[in-house]
Amino acid sequence: MNTADTGQPLPWAADIAAPAGDYPEPFWRSLFFFSVYRLIVALLLLLSVAIWGENVSFGSHDLRLFVAAAIAYAVFGVTCFVLISTRRRFNLQLALQVAADIGFIMVMLFASNGISSGLGLLLLATLAGAGLISRGRLTLFFAALASIAVLLEHTYEVLKLEAAVAQFVQAGLLSGAYFAIAWLAHTFAKHTVASERLAAQRGIDLANMAQVNQLVIRDMQDGVLVVDERGVIRQFNARAERLLGPLPHERGEATLADHAPALAARFEEWRRRATVDTGAGVPYTNSVSARLMPIGGNRQLGAVIFLEDQSRVQAQARQLKLAALGRLTANIAHEVRNPLGAISHAAELLQEEPGVNDTVTRLTTIIRENSQRLDRMMNDVLRLNRGERAHRERFGLAAFLNQFVEEFARVEKIGAEIFAIECSAEPEVWFDRSHLNQVMWNLCRNALRHCRRQRASIRIRVGLERGGSVVKLDVADDGAGVPSDLRSRLFEPFFTTAAGGTGLGLYIAREVCEANGASLDYVETLRGAQFTVLCRAG
Repeated sequence: MNTADTGQPLPWAADIAAPAGDYPEPFWRSLFFFSVYRLIVALLLLLSVAIWGENVSFGSHDLRLFVAAAIAYAVFGVTCFVLISTRRRFNLQLALQVAADIGFIMVMLFASNGISSGLGLLLLATLAGAGLISRGRLTLFFAALASIAVLLEHTYEVLKLEAAVAQFVQAGLLSGAYFAIAWLAHTFAKHTVASERLAAQRGIDLANMAQVNQLVIRDMQDGVLVVDERGVIRQFNARAERLLGPLPHERGEATLADHAPALAARFEEWRRRATVDTGAGVPYTNSVSARLMPIGGNRQLGAVIFLEDQSRVQAQARQLKLAALGRLTANIAHEVRNPLGAISHAAELLQEEPGVNDTVTRLTTIIRENSQRLDRMMNDVLRLNRGERAHRERFGLAAFLNQFVEEFARVEKIGAEIFAIECSAEPEVWFDRSHLNQVMWNLCRNALRHCRRQRASIRIRVGLERGGSVVKLDVADDGAGVPSDLRSRLFEPFFTTAAGGTGLGLYIAREVCEANGASLDYVETLRGAQFTVLCRAG
């Protein structure tokens, strides 16, 4: 019966019946060595009888039975290796092996005049090994089986072979030893299991922490190098590789001296002199500063080196200055627009006065044109400061461009044949329609200003990239192009090469593109100038 009075399965019965397919490899390896021990014991028992014969008490009662049991024990030990190779039903195999150990040893114990032969002590090692292998399961059950077997064997000898009744004390002590060993194995196995679980949890925590550290280091804006006491680079992120150049990804192959000699010299000086400040960055190159922090508080163990790109810091500083400048100019623009409107209105009134000569007309025209230029500049500044939010929508780009070219040609009073629209696809884009119209007006005005104004002097090309997820929009002209020394300043605010320009057109166009999740860049070509917008496909 596998149930107690409550009707619930007994724990040991559940362990025996449970399939063992999920047991890890260390359990099966332990069972393998347990079988090796069993085979060695059987062979040693046979060898002792073969060598010493009657000089040992083994088989003193029935030598033939002892030898047969020892041979069968050895054959069973070999059979266990075959069963273990199947990797099935671990608990059942362990219970079968321990029960067979008890049975074979009891037979050899009987053939050797019982308790006095000392063979019962072999079960102590068997019970201890079984307890450790099973991680504390079934140990007391195995001890109970061994104790019952010893007591039954001695009882049979007392009743049938007239053995000494006093040896029941030895049988009882041996049974107590079985339970003691089983309990110790059970306790030790519990501590072992707890230690394994703690070690596994710590391993998971360390792996998670290492992964988090790796992700944090990888996404840092600063370059990070971990260097040991010999200057060998143990870890680095992609930013450090961009600042120092390509680094070997094999652990321990890259040294600081090979890839950054100046930084290696700074590292050695930092290790020798405890007075070198570790908190402030020291110049490494004109655009990079290095900050060294000791590992574990000890400089002799190595350092974590933070490489900070000064150009990025300077760019951030410029952005802050530009933001402050934008707020200042916006306030100034509000103050300028009122008197500017008064000046423009006064110039118009002067032109309407009777008897106005050509000189007055020319001067009032100059006043009006410059007033309009200042008004455009004020509008650009105010639009830049407002940072209008994009309201993106999905629309067809080809139809939008055809409509835009017609409107542009009508407003600028030029022929539409100056434009050539080349569409390798007819995609939809995800963009604010008014923002894209503003960007195209700015790019096409620049192209019209510098092109030859012949047929197809301005080419608008549409294509798809990245598997159709990105739309590429090119605006190219056949003019002289942008000089190489000015290309880096194209998108700077208030930079212009055109007389009467505000210098905010391209800067605002790029800001508008970024507000729509797009990008605007200048592309170098063999002839003319080309600007490319990359935006999300609809």
